[in-house]
Formats: sequence, C-alpha cells, structure tokens
Amino acid sequence: MLNRLTRFWRDSSRMSREQKSSRVARLIQLEPGGTARWTPRDYAALAREGFVKNAVAHRAVKLVAENVAALTFLVYQDGEERDAHPLAALLKTPNPRQDGAALLEALTAHLLISGNGYLELVSLDGAPREIFALRPDRMRVVPGPDGWAQAYDYTVAGRTVRFEQAGAPPPVLHLVLFNPLDDHYGLGALEAAAVAVDIHNAAARWNKALLDNAARPSGALVYAGQDGAILAEDQYERLKRELESSYQGAANAGRPLLLEGGLDWKAMSLTPKDMDFLEAKNSAAREIALAFGVPPMLLGIPGDNTYANFQEANRAFWRHTVLPLGSRIGSALSQWLAPAFGEGVTLVVDTDRVDALSDDRAALWERVTAAPFLTVNEKRAMVGFGRIEGGDVV
Repeated sequence: MLNRLTRFWRDSSRMSREQKSSRVARLIQLEPGGTARWTPRDYAALAREGFVKNAVAHRAVKLVAENVAALTFLVYQDGEERDAHPLAALLKTPNPRQDGAALLEALTAHLLISGNGYLELVSLDGAPREIFALRPDRMRVVPGPDGWAQAYDYTVAGRTVRFEQAGAPPPVLHLVLFNPLDDHYGLGALEAAAVAVDIHNAAARWNKALLDNAARPSGALVYAGQDGAILAEDQYERLKRELESSYQGAANAGRPLLLEGGLDWKAMSLTPKDMDFLEAKNSAAREIALAFGVPPMLLGIPGDNTYANFQEANRAFWRHTVLPLGSRIGSALSQWLAPAFGEGVTLVVDTDRVDALSDDRAALWERVTAAPFLTVNEKRAMVGFGRIEGGDVV
C-alpha cells in the first residue's frame, strides 16, 4: 500500500495543475472516502443511488434545480429597482467557468441532495469579484465558542483549506435546509426519500432480471414420462444448455420451442404478488416525487393525479416548490453580500417572467383594473410598478 501511495504522489506531482482564482482550486480534484458529517448516511452513496442510478430522483432534482436556475432576480436598493447594479452583474457572470444559471443549478442540486449548499466569495481589494459553488461533502463546520460556525474546512485528498468567517462579508455562505436533529447541517430531500429510492431501485433490478429471463416468467417444461420416469442426467443437462443458448434473453423472446419425448410447455403469467411488487415501484416513485415537492404528473408517474391537468400541476409546482426555494436563495445572497453592496440591497424574484404564472398574473391585473376605489399609483404598486406624477387620483 505504501509503495502504491508513493508512486501515486510522485506521478501526480509531475502533472500540470490548473490555476483558478478560487482558493480551493489548488487542491487536486479527488473525492475523499469519508462519510458526510451532516448525516449518518454517506453523501456519495446517496448521490450515487439516488441522483445517478434512479431516474425519478434524478429528474426531480433536475426539474427543481433547472427551474430555480431559470429565475430572474431583480436588484432593489432602498426599495427602488436598479436596472444596472454591480450585484446583478456579479450574479450574471459569477466566475470565468460558469454563468449565473449554472451556479444556481449546482447550488440548488446540492441543497436537494445533501440539505447543504456552500458558496465561496472571492474578493479583490475588498470588492466581490467571483462566486464559486463548493461540494457539500468536502466541507466541515468548525463551531466557535458560542456554538455558531466560526470557520469552514474544505478538504480534498487529505489537504484542507480553512475559511475564517470573521470578514464582512464572510468568505463562505452556508445555506441549510431545516434539520430537526442537527444544529449545523441540513436535511436534504434525497435523505427523506432514501427508503423509497431503495425500493424503486430494487424493483428496477427485479425488472431487469425478468428481461434477462425472456422478459417475463415465461413458463415451465413438464416431462411426462411413462411410469413416472424422469430425465437422465445427460438429457437434463442438454435441455438446460439448449434453453440457455436458444431461448433465454430478450433477443430470443417469443421464439417457439421444439418439444420432443414427452415434454410439455406450461405457460405462466405474473402472479398477484408480482403485480403488487410492480405497484410498489410506482408507489415508491410517488413518494420520491413527494419528497422533492414535484407533482407526480410532471414526472410521468402512473397513479392517482390530484390536479385537473398538466397546467394546474405545473402552476402548483412553481408556487409551492420553485418560488419559495428561489426566494430563500435570493434572501440569503442579499444578506450575505449586503456589507459589500450596501445594507439596503435586496434580491427579489421577477415573477412576471414566469410563464407558468401567466394566468395568475392576468387575473391579478383584471381585479386591480376593476377596483374603482384604488388610485392609479395604488394599482401600479399592486402589480409591481413605480409611482407616476399625478397618479394619486381614483
């Protein structure tokens, strides 16, 4: 083991290292084999079994993350919208490797998988210049004397970078989803759906086994010999070889059998127990969608649908999942970067650009327009517009 490690570090020292502005970029990109500290479950195992191997969990994470990344944030300074603001420019191009959508997608995916999201701020002469998303399984909270995070350690392959949180703004933003059992680390949706993911993956492996055996429990060969005779050993082995080579597998599905010598084919179908197992897979898929806040209809999961149509399900998804999470991320970014851009800076989601909410927006405009007791400026304020001269009249 020592010789292999020695050769590894000798060879790795000869490789050219990529230079980045981020402090953690000087670490080699190797995944440590430890367990995630925010939960007894292993982060890598959850990500592998859930996001990598499970189509339902993968699509749920992508659906939420991509829609949060598609949100447009408006910058307000002391209650007034600012079209051109340094914070808006920073969020549009947070670093040379990513645009704003890619950064938000990575941050949201980390939150859903681990319950924790970390952003690193790179400043030059006290001015924020770049923002990077950091892997949550590589980060560890260092509590201070008061119990709050005093610093963060980012570890890769045994090498650690410490981020002291004494600055204003601090170099690391830690977003946490509520966890009733931990003071520092959050609880991700994938953790809550872990049991359902295991059931769904087991059902998928069971279906794969059926495909490998002619796509269904096809039937049984019954030997009806005279006077209770049974097949000889060589006959039995020859029959097994013929079945495996000529009749098993998806490529041979439906191929007719050639029977001789008292052999009879008895077809079998799925038993009620098998059918219950398939329904258990669909039930597990619905539980996964529930944990991520995605209506099952949007994921194509069969079963009872609680929404009248796809449009209603999509509106509920935006109202109950995407917008609350996006607003929370915007509020966290505002509070984190306020010392650098001014205490009166806030980030607000521009809901007028969300196509899924167009019907709600049209209904609001109709109600406001038909209100005879509101002034023009009051109506403009209700739909998100500023005041105008002479607008304080009914």
